[in-house]
Amino acid sequence: MQINRLFEMVYLLLDKKQMTAKELAEHFEVSSRTIYRDVELLSSSGIPLYATKGKGGGIALLPDFVLNKTVLTDEEKAEVLSALHAMSAVNAEQATTALAKLSSLFGSTNSDWVEVDFSSWIPAEEEAAVFATLKKAVIKKQRVTFSYHSPQGSTSRDVEPLKLCFKEKSWYLYAYCLLRGDYRLFKLRRIKQLTLLTDHFERTAPLKACVGNPGFRDEFVTITLRFSKEMAYRVLDEFPSYEELPDGRLLAKLTMPRGAVICHHLASYGRHCEVLEPQDIRQLMKEHLENTLSLYA
Repeated sequence: MQINRLFEMVYLLLDKKQMTAKELAEHFEVSSRTIYRDVELLSSSGIPLYATKGKGGGIALLPDFVLNKTVLTDEEKAEVLSALHAMSAVNAEQATTALAKLSSLFGSTNSDWVEVDFSSWIPAEEEAAVFATLKKAVIKKQRVTFSYHSPQGSTSRDVEPLKLCFKEKSWYLYAYCLLRGDYRLFKLRRIKQLTLLTDHFERTAPLKACVGNPGFRDEFVTITLRFSKEMAYRVLDEFPSYEELPDGRLLAKLTMPRGAVICHHLASYGRHCEVLEPQDIRQLMKEHLENTLSLYA
């Protein structure tokens, strides 16, 4: 369609600054006469195109045309481009294409001040493949089935995938679980044997689906912990607030769902973490460590 060709011609000229009629004609697979007619049409519509003859000549836009016409401020343009830089960590090919186009439209706005990468230090090709399949399922509103591994064991789930969420260092799928008849969060790394089904659904996700603790039905408990000063780097990484004691040790509170996951997490601190309260969690941690020690008896 001519309107698509006209738009792409403006984009090409923004990107390459100047092109000859022959280059444009070859790109669009039309005649040079058609290109000159398009230039005339764009000019009559208020697009400031101009042509120069001779060696080194061609068709070009007046400098800063789109920049002057845009409704976005320089700060807003930088925010848009920075957001696309972040999205390139999730979908590099599509985000990079959009980034290139908008960078040309916005001109020389500097957005290269931040780099975001959601991936793990450990190669995670399988998780990336799961992410790509779930993205397709969410967009096309197709049900999926998978095997899910949780502290309670492995179960088969058929779900209606509604949204992908990044929360506290991990990717989650927010979905309506047909087995439970309710909304749930599924950690992508625990999803195995993922299959895209042909069944479609109409259900939609709330605007802020992953705020708070959606999908969790466990009882939560707040635990008071005391860390040795050698563990200060992890406390800084993992706790938004803490108290530093006179001897250099640190006090912090952690809220988690009750269950074995508490012991597994706290054990990762080794001898540098002590549960102060509540007493039932302190006792639970003691039994967990004794059971672990029995493996080495």
